[in-house]
Amino acid sequence: MAETYGTRLPRATDGPIQGRLIVIEGADGSGRTTEVARLKEWLEIEGHPVVDTGLRRSRLVGAEIDRAKQGHTLSPTTMSILYAADFADQLENKILPSLVAGSAVLADRYIYTLMARAVVRGATREWARKLYSFALVPHLTVFLDARPEILLHRAIARYGSLDYWESGMDLSISRDRFESFFAFQRLLQTEFDWMAKEYGFVRVNADRDPDAVDADVRTAVARLYAPR
Repeated sequence: MAETYGTRLPRATDGPIQGRLIVIEGADGSGRTTEVARLKEWLEIEGHPVVDTGLRRSRLVGAEIDRAKQGHTLSPTTMSILYAADFADQLENKILPSLVAGSAVLADRYIYTLMARAVVRGATREWARKLYSFALVPHLTVFLDARPEILLHRAIARYGSLDYWESGMDLSISRDRFESFFAFQRLLQTEFDWMAKEYGFVRVNADRDPDAVDADVRTAVARLYAPR
């Protein structure tokens, strides 16, 4: 039976977990998506079936979250509840069944990002923990740790501008998007530093090139599959 942080989803798939839940966390621009793709290819070559997942991929509410965010009018509580619904739907219909079937599940972000965003936007840590208490405890959580300056450079190089929500513009920290971005990243980093200790993250320096990051992540993941 899968271990959760508290409650269990009423209709959650029951049965022994055969696969491994591996979470890759980090800020936007830390290289998570690149690392998930690399890790998936490597695990499949090693003979492990792999399913990948991430935020806003639920057929139930994923598209609705995208549309709601475009209006820049979501309240912090509404945003958290929508993301919780998105995650719950994926957990029930994708993550748990895949783990029971024996697949490795690679999560490009998990509840930790959602909790950090909720707290930064005014929620208490206790409220955020209760909201996502139905989440499975991962077998491994890797946090890709990159400096804000690196994140900024990568965001501009990739998108040509800074995202409204990823810059924390809804918090009215500053009218200048760059100042808001750095302030928002500092707030998030405080929460991630706390969660790294609370939930046992493996931290990897993501300021480096993708090959170096991938080597460290593979070392951590390989331990999950080492003969006991």
